[in-house]
Amino acid sequence: MSAVAMLAVVSGCGLLGGAEEKPAEAAAPGKIEKAKITLGLLPILDVASVHVAIKKGYFKEEGLEVEPKIIQGGAAAIPGLISGDLDISFGNWVSFISAETKGVAKDVDGLKLINDGYQAKPEMFLILAKSDSAIKSPKDLEGKTIAINTFNNIAELTAKAALEANDVNPANVTFKEFPFPDMEAAVQNGTVDAAFMVEPFISRAQRASGQITVLDAASGPTDGIPIAGYGTTGKFVKENPNTVAAFQRAMAKGQRDAADRPTVEPLLVEYAKVDKETASLVHFGEFPTTLDATRLQRVADLMETYKLLETKFDVKTMLVGASGS
Repeated sequence: MSAVAMLAVVSGCGLLGGAEEKPAEAAAPGKIEKAKITLGLLPILDVASVHVAIKKGYFKEEGLEVEPKIIQGGAAAIPGLISGDLDISFGNWVSFISAETKGVAKDVDGLKLINDGYQAKPEMFLILAKSDSAIKSPKDLEGKTIAINTFNNIAELTAKAALEANDVNPANVTFKEFPFPDMEAAVQNGTVDAAFMVEPFISRAQRASGQITVLDAASGPTDGIPIAGYGTTGKFVKENPNTVAAFQRAMAKGQRDAADRPTVEPLLVEYAKVDKETASLVHFGEFPTTLDATRLQRVADLMETYKLLETKFDVKTMLVGASGS
């Protein structure tokens, strides 16, 4: 997965900081309305908690069977949720919030956020270039082309904010869409000058191709930015409240366990298709165990700063079973 436009302002605390987390409200267990759910996922470290929950039987304990379906990014998840091809999907907060404010899901009672997923830490959101490239610093990205997985998402927003914080005008950089697994090759063959990568593709590109870090988009003013989580439609929540609650309970356990490297590394080899050595090198972000409105509001505020939102938006209206103060 993720935006920091804000930027300007503050790092860690302040605009990007969050209030102390409160435990999510636990819905009373009830009969599952839909036992098998289709879940949109990317083959990245950010979704490790889902694979942990599957492996450890947490979904099964709740009477759920999860069928993963690979998507390219959060923006790609929205049409799938609206059409019903996806019941729930992982996605970055920028894409979810942007789609909701544009009303694209109004026919399915809007979009709802049901579980936190991932939060930034240094060295897990990197813009990389070839080892022999003339691009060595953020200023060298002026006038260049950078690969991102989808437009108008957390990657583009945090990239622009980090560039601006390093005295580079984002308007002078061209972004081009590529799936994360294809970015390393795109940089190596010169299709793009650099790429905004996430784990485990960062470690793979560094290890296999010797690609170098030009800019850490999850440090300084973008440190600790909320990146992504899990969403669905208001219609699905209304028709399947017990299913959603069961998903949240299983994910709470998966999020907790995903912080354990020995648990996650072998799963990365399986679902992200990287070798063991690469899996052992990846930089972990944080896997929040609660969905907190105060923290996520920072993303919406940054979007307004960078003109991805025309007016201020209250993210609390999208949250289901989360702390809203």
